[in-house]
Amino acid sequence: MAIIAIIGGTGLTNMPGLTIERRQMVKTIYGAPSSPLIHGQLNGKEVIFLARHGRRHTIPPHMINYRANLMALHEVGVTHVIALASVGGIADDCEDKKIVIPDQIIDYTNGRAHTFHGAKDDTFEHIDFTEPYSASVREKLIEGCKAAKVPFVADGVYGATQGPRLETAAEIRRMENDGCTIVGMTGMPEASLARELGMEYGCCAMVVNRAAGKGVNGINFSEVEKNIGESVGNVQRVLAETLSGGVAH
Repeated sequence: MAIIAIIGGTGLTNMPGLTIERRQMVKTIYGAPSSPLIHGQLNGKEVIFLARHGRRHTIPPHMINYRANLMALHEVGVTHVIALASVGGIADDCEDKKIVIPDQIIDYTNGRAHTFHGAKDDTFEHIDFTEPYSASVREKLIEGCKAAKVPFVADGVYGATQGPRLETAAEIRRMENDGCTIVGMTGMPEASLARELGMEYGCCAMVVNRAAGKGVNGINFSEVEKNIGESVGNVQRVLAETLSGGVAH
């Protein structure tokens, strides 16, 4: 049986149709995850929430213990992961408040613990990361977007940057030349760690601003917060439709 986890913000635990059953703190050999695991039922489907940035959103992207987060989910039996992300739009069709279901990723991060392998005398296996996102999870997320009737883009390339600062206009131009259509700070190594653990992992990204150099008036953080607030309802509906359709089937 599929056990589904949603990695994202704390506000999603206020979703309509969600019943919270218990909170669980899991200790792993990589340390503690960002927050307790919240077990609940969403419209009758078992789901586990993990707040990536902590319960009070205090952990910046480059300091998230991605290994502990993914290992904690793995240890409680999670098989499928939906990762939520707030991103900047690079491509013209990735407009504010649109949802993007990326199919590719480019990693621009540095210094992050990006694998479970590497300890002395540790054996390792290479992973095939040709397609970094699960095709089945992506399909269900796309179906969820259609059923929820929200504006969305069915594919895209997520450029994962180090943060916590935003990018320069020149960096965004380089990323656009590389083929990136959206930019965020948490996509890696989350996706590759999930692959190492054999989890089916997909990303539901909400565009909350135009990337550096792409907007008319630069980046307005008040506008970003407004877009996040207005996008949460859309994401909630997409998740509800995605889970009702059965992520694993």
